[in-house]
Amino acid sequence: MRFGPLTVSPPVVLAPMAGITNYPFRALCRRFGAGLYVSEMITARALVEQNTRTLQLAGFNPDESPRSIQLYGIDPHYLGEAVAMLTGEDRVDHIDLNFGCPVRKVTRRGGGAAIPVKPNLLRRIVRAAVRAAGPVPVTLKFRIGLDDRYRSFLDAGRIGEEEGCAAVALHARTAAQMYDGEAHWETIAELADAVTSIPVLGNGDIWEGWDALRMMRTTGCDGVVVGRGCLGRPWLFRDLADVFAGREPQDPPHFGEIARIMVEHATALAEWMGELPGLRSFRKHATWYTKGFPGSARLRDRLIRVESLRDLEKVLAETDPEWPFPATAMRVPRGKSGGRQRVALPEGYLDDLEDDTPPCSAAEDPASGG
Repeated sequence: MRFGPLTVSPPVVLAPMAGITNYPFRALCRRFGAGLYVSEMITARALVEQNTRTLQLAGFNPDESPRSIQLYGIDPHYLGEAVAMLTGEDRVDHIDLNFGCPVRKVTRRGGGAAIPVKPNLLRRIVRAAVRAAGPVPVTLKFRIGLDDRYRSFLDAGRIGEEEGCAAVALHARTAAQMYDGEAHWETIAELADAVTSIPVLGNGDIWEGWDALRMMRTTGCDGVVVGRGCLGRPWLFRDLADVFAGREPQDPPHFGEIARIMVEHATALAEWMGELPGLRSFRKHATWYTKGFPGSARLRDRLIRVESLRDLEKVLAETDPEWPFPATAMRVPRGKSGGRQRVALPEGYLDDLEDDTPPCSAAEDPASGG
């Protein structure tokens, strides 16, 4: 699969997840298999204003290639400025625009997944980014729409295609669904039928390697975006590489190997942000790594209390390395949950869907992916 000058093989993309897809996690996933590993979501205005934390998140390690960043903006001016900064200083090889965030504090100000329902505004934003990017490929990610009444994905896909995006990606859920229920893969097929000159990627419910092939075969999409399925299971990328190469995926690791992966991950986080902050960041990962194992609740309770790498190793040394990976945990959803929602929007937001006025700056809250 090609994104302009970039070749992505196998056709697998790691979905950006706030607080998750930092450099240590990207490096760990990359060790298990090839693909395109995208950064955490970066907000355009904060980047232009040289926010210290944003600049750190927008950085890449020298060993990362290609350097792929997800950028979110609600104002064409600031998004164009941010893209020009990134490309002009040769900081990136690929830019992904995210308009899938369903978080209430973002949509109630007119941002995130609320933007594609206004196609003229979306077009202005995408056009500004693509023009500023020059030869650097820009991709576009979005959801089905706000809810079943306001389905914007076909318009969003066509806008991406017409404005020069290198590919488009659909998270096959509405903003109202958030992360609830099953993804509607039939909408990925609809998008693939409507957008024919650039690759279409599907996102949603890739829990095992075979899911990716099944999605591509049943929808006609060109590649897959992996999100929550890899949480606590970075070896999913090894399984994806196996199935795309025509091989049977390997058996999931026993707990002894998972413990070694956990220590590797925690150590990388500690080196990247300091030992105690790194271990605090690791706590959510510990929950996902141990899901479904015997006594996992008690084990997680101990793991989220460790404050040093030595403590982590001591707790894990007391577990049984021969515990097999529980079959019941293979398809258990990870990460965000909470059921469905009524999408919060600014008062009168749906009165004029042709309006192309950017929302207020508060809509650029870096709260989520999508």
